[in-house]
Amino acid sequence: MKKTLTVLAAAALCAAALTSCGGDKGGSSAGKEDASKNLVVWSFTDELEGLINDYYKPTHPDISVQYSLTPTDQFPSKLDPVLASGNGCPDVFALENAFVKKYIEEGPDLLLPLDDIYEEVKGKMADYPMKIATYKGHVYGMAWQVAPGALFYRRSLAKQYLGTDDPAEVQKYVKDLDTFVKTAATLKEKSNGKCLIVSATGDMFMPYKGARKDPWVVNDKLVIDPAMDKYMDMAKLLHDNNYDGRVDQWSEGWYAGMKGTLKDEKGNPVEVFCYLLPTWGLHYVLKTNAPETEGDWAMCTGPANYYWGGTWIAAYKNTKNPNAAKEMIKYLATDDDYLEKYAKKSGDVVGNINVQNKIKDNFSEKYLGGQNHYAQFCEMAKGIDGSLVQGSDQQIESLFNEAVTAYALGEKSKDQALADFKAQVSSTLGY
Repeated sequence: MKKTLTVLAAAALCAAALTSCGGDKGGSSAGKEDASKNLVVWSFTDELEGLINDYYKPTHPDISVQYSLTPTDQFPSKLDPVLASGNGCPDVFALENAFVKKYIEEGPDLLLPLDDIYEEVKGKMADYPMKIATYKGHVYGMAWQVAPGALFYRRSLAKQYLGTDDPAEVQKYVKDLDTFVKTAATLKEKSNGKCLIVSATGDMFMPYKGARKDPWVVNDKLVIDPAMDKYMDMAKLLHDNNYDGRVDQWSEGWYAGMKGTLKDEKGNPVEVFCYLLPTWGLHYVLKTNAPETEGDWAMCTGPANYYWGGTWIAAYKNTKNPNAAKEMIKYLATDDDYLEKYAKKSGDVVGNINVQNKIKDNFSEKYLGGQNHYAQFCEMAKGIDGSLVQGSDQQIESLFNEAVTAYALGEKSKDQALADFKAQVSSTLGY
């Protein structure tokens, strides 16, 4: 999943979309003959366009595809009105991790059930993406990839301050969240403050989220899992003890830490030991922004199993071409032959377990000093719990991170930050 996307806006595609579905929002498309061999596809990522052009079209020459690309932050506001009205809907569309569950939970009213094709392929599909795409026992989406997260660290810094750069040995220093804090102190002490464990406290959010036992909402009531409470304490500790670089994720300073060019608040050079990133973080964040550090990185599991990102594919409930829509989704998310070719070419970790097992032992990543990251990512994906994902996560987590920041920076006490967070969730979401 790429963070930077190209924007495509074409009036012709919009016009074509107006003919792709009818206005009837009730009933099911199951058993109907397709009205045409034309599919209108909407997405927020050019990755899906590449899969369609490079793999789907050559194997489905009888299907015409009209593709529309919209920036991620604008995609829901484009999709919501047409799904609500039933006018101008795409046949097939992509859903990003940040908002996929929102649509899955609206699946009975808006999305084409995919239970039949899932039954055909469920034995070879990774578990957590399918749990995310399931609501009340029905499957409404499929994903071609998994996006487990890992801890990427600088080999040179690990050797200098921990005495080893071997992933299995370094894992012992970051094996859980408490040990991670101890290692942060060790790095600071041994480096005289010149080596920070992370550049941004926000890097720790996903691992802590992955350590949860409960979702945000249980029986229509807000729940703050102990892992989230500990995340607040961790953010405060990292900041107060100068264990982090005091920069924000995706900022210039955050990227500088990857290159070894970060400076502290006094202008002194500091090094960053690790970044917590998912599968796509290797290819689209580290390799893209810090090519000069190639070979000086390695990867281990880190303190908790987590995932970050991913793309699901769904179809409109009343598409006039349900059979072609289902076939496209089934092919793109599950086909063995194409996914093997795609994975070998791109390095993307696919959600097809048969393909994973066939190719995982044949990878050697130069950027990671020859380490086989692929096999490890496949193993990490097994430990991810997709059942905790809810449609309100994005809104709740945005408010929660505001509270964490206010507490970490000393702007509010922990009690006040949490009280304000709870009040905001109650007023905006009713929990």
